[in-house]
Amino acid sequence: MITVSQLLDEHWYERYKRISKLNIRSSIYDVTNRCNLRCKGCFFFSSGEHKAAPEEMDIKKWEAFIDSEKQRGVNLAILIGGEPTLCLDRVAAFYKRLSTFCATNGLIKIPRDRFPDMMLGISLWGDEVDEKVLRGKDTFSISSKNYQGDPLVYYLYTITPKQIGKTDRIIRKITDVGLKVHMQLLSNDEGVDGFSWTPGQLEAIRMEMDAMLDAYPDTVISCRYYHEIITTGQMLGRRFGWNECPSVTQPLDKRTPQPKRLIEFIRWASDLKTMHRCCTSETRDCSTCKDGAAHMSWVMVNKRAHIRTPKDLQNWIEVYEMFGKLYQFIPW
Repeated sequence: MITVSQLLDEHWYERYKRISKLNIRSSIYDVTNRCNLRCKGCFFFSSGEHKAAPEEMDIKKWEAFIDSEKQRGVNLAILIGGEPTLCLDRVAAFYKRLSTFCATNGLIKIPRDRFPDMMLGISLWGDEVDEKVLRGKDTFSISSKNYQGDPLVYYLYTITPKQIGKTDRIIRKITDVGLKVHMQLLSNDEGVDGFSWTPGQLEAIRMEMDAMLDAYPDTVISCRYYHEIITTGQMLGRRFGWNECPSVTQPLDKRTPQPKRLIEFIRWASDLKTMHRCCTSETRDCSTCKDGAAHMSWVMVNKRAHIRTPKDLQNWIEVYEMFGKLYQFIPW
């Protein structure tokens, strides 16, 4: 049997040992059903998940719930919404108890005196034109002023087909305000005309993502293998989809046979009782899913499959490192 130490030189083996100690156990939490935007293609609203359960309003119940999640073994709370910044008392309840990542549109500034070391990911859906079409406003003009130079903030740049040939300008703007960026692709859950991917466009944007990584190595948090996975939907000859996704809520996961999956992963609704199907949408066709975290997780849980050649294992290490950086388990 091939072993890790046989495939890696000293440099790569040290990188492997660093991430092998992380033991990340994440779950995702809807902090609220409300948002101060209504984006076309937002999986939360397009799938009706905002109506799936009423919000729990008692902060004491949130605190007790989070304590039980910690007891369940969760060591990374990923907060989504709606918009989490509308309920900072709930965000604080997580932050005081667990390593916490907050996904936000950036329109409301998180007070750093209250959350000094919480990692934030700010959603960005293309350039000013795309954002006005899909989100109703140019959010970057607001979020960049709120978080300029913050070392614990990065943009979740959701690239659309209309961004091909334009990503350099966006990433340069992000660089100029002193922030990092991670790239993912729009899944277009609401079928907005002109925003669905063709095979040729996916090939073109993969080349462009690679070029951005070369041009802005201190800004872009990514790797080429991730670009390959997210644009092709394939890994080691396997295709991403329902039968492969690792981010299905465990108590709801009745797949047979079970694929490699995130241990004890649950996506919770804001009533603290209801569970959603997966890390994204109840109604999304998994064959069209372009979610970046789901594809990263797909690679991460399939370590054994990558213990084939030095390059395969190095690819796995780079994706794991990327995830660790994005969620503050290892430094930039």
